[in-house]
Amino acid sequence: MHCYAPELNKRSRSHLKTTNDSDRVDETYIKIEKVWHYLYRAVDSEGKTLDFLLSETRDAKVAQTFFRKVLGANHTVIPREITVDQHAAYPPAVQDLEQAELLPHGCELRQSKYINNMIE
Repeated sequence: MHCYAPELNKRSRSHLKTTNDSDRVDETYIKIEKVWHYLYRAVDSEGKTLDFLLSETRDAKVAQTFFRKVLGANHTVIPREITVDQHAAYPPAVQDLEQAELLPHGCELRQSKYINNMIE
C-alpha cells in the first residue's frame, strides 16, 4: 500500500483546483496496521482539499511541517486566516512561519473548536 502513495500523490496534484485564502486545519487519530497515527488535514472554506499529512506525533514541529507542506503546494494561496482547533501546538508553529516569512504577519490564526468541523 505504501509503495503506491507517492505515485498517487504525483498524479493527483495537477488536478487539484486553486483554493481560496481561508484555511481550516484539523487532525484525527487513526489506526494503521495496529499502530495509532495522527492524520492532519487542511481544506479551504469551500471544502477544497489543501493537503494532508500522516504523523506518529502531534506537536508544534509536525504542525509546522504540515503548514510548510500546505504553503508549498502549487494549488494553494497564502492564507488570510487559518482556523484550527484549540491544540497548543498551532500558535508556535504559525509564529515560526511568520518569523521565517512564509506567512504574512497579518495572517490571522483563529482557534475554535467548532468552525473547522467542516473537515469532519
